[in-house]
Amino acid sequence: MKQTRAWIVAVAVVASIALGAFAAWRVIGSREPAPQVPYTLLDGVKTSTDAQRGKVLLVNFWATSCTTCVAEMPQIVATHQKFKARGYETVAVAMSYDPPTYVARFSQSRALPFGVAIDNTGAVAKAFGDIKMTPTTFLIDKQGRVVKRYLGAPDFAALHQLIEELLAEG
Repeated sequence: MKQTRAWIVAVAVVASIALGAFAAWRVIGSREPAPQVPYTLLDGVKTSTDAQRGKVLLVNFWATSCTTCVAEMPQIVATHQKFKARGYETVAVAMSYDPPTYVARFSQSRALPFGVAIDNTGAVAKAFGDIKMTPTTFLIDKQGRVVKRYLGAPDFAALHQLIEELLAEG
């Protein structure tokens, strides 16, 4: 009787470990490549998502007219400040309908410490799946793969945990 119970417990433990490993493999194995798209920052610097390889990258689609976007921006700034020295980068992509003067004024008045791009043609939003809703945020790993997509404001505690994990990856 005790041997049978021990055997059942052992099988349950092995099955649990295998299920956990499979779930982790599915999450890691299902990362899709991020679009390799060029963009120009407010300061005139031309770059691309591909140029950020080797870093964990947060791409935030936003608009000055979006109240959720404006409300979450201080947390995006704090996240950037917390992780930037460890290989983390942020780019805020303003939607094509957002007037460039509003974006520039917002960026300057809030002293945004990361790159801000104006997607005046909509090409960046289109490359990321034709983004229409703001905020929409993507977290991209060091290999240039999308790890997570957030519609609306992310849970910043969970986001920070995921960034920690991605920064620890080789």
